[in-house]
Amino acid sequence: MVGRSLKQSVQGLIAAIQFLTRIPIPVQVPFDPPTLARSLIAFPFAGLLIGLLTGGGAALLQLLHTPMISAALLLAWWIVLTGGLHLDGWMDTADGLLSGRSRERMLDIMKDSRVGAMGVIAGFVLMLVKFAALFTLFERTAVDQLYPFALLSLAPVWSRWWMTVAITRWPFAREGGLAALFQQAGKKHIAGAAIIALGSTTLMLELAIKFGMDRSCAWLYAAILVAATLVFGGMMARWMSSKLGGLTGDTYGAMNEGLEALWIVVVSWLFLA
Repeated sequence: MVGRSLKQSVQGLIAAIQFLTRIPIPVQVPFDPPTLARSLIAFPFAGLLIGLLTGGGAALLQLLHTPMISAALLLAWWIVLTGGLHLDGWMDTADGLLSGRSRERMLDIMKDSRVGAMGVIAGFVLMLVKFAALFTLFERTAVDQLYPFALLSLAPVWSRWWMTVAITRWPFAREGGLAALFQQAGKKHIAGAAIIALGSTTLMLELAIKFGMDRSCAWLYAAILVAATLVFGGMMARWMSSKLGGLTGDTYGAMNEGLEALWIVVVSWLFLA
């Protein structure tokens, strides 16, 4: 029984990494509702892997002393790590929700693989905001001042934790879509994911403190960022659900992108204050 539970947990972990990232893991696991429900617990861990790779990349790029180029390269690296999965959801969601059509027509537009004008505009604005915030952070951070990047590494952790909340707490907008594969998810998966997110936060904050950040300041900044994630994430989920009658796979990706952008902007602002 213990061996079976451990195997299922590992399968959920691998499924989360394979689903949310482009980090190669040459192991096949079943992408069925039970495995995907368990994978939600590991969503923040997949985010932590992305965060460590982006935070480490930021620390290396800071050595170039070229804030604009460093910001552009880090943004590109961030997209590569996810294969643009969530960015695609952001653009598809914008195409649908900003079309001004009926609920049914919005869902049809979002299902279409082609990207429309509103999706392109929304994608451009999102990338511009992220780039501007990263550029500001690179420009104002000294070469030996690495702790802002440790805090930045938590953005993918909490944005993906919020995805577990959205998947389990809001209804699905359509029957049989990608979101419906997570129908067996419940509160225990949110709680498990929260434990991993908090553990990841503790790890990265201790790293930031080791790099020279004040302990009380580190935890205060983290609390501000997590609170902003909860407030903004709730606003996005309620608005999207009111328009679509529920949420879809695209909207989860859109919320992830929006929350990552929010986190980057707030981090850049906190270290300017």
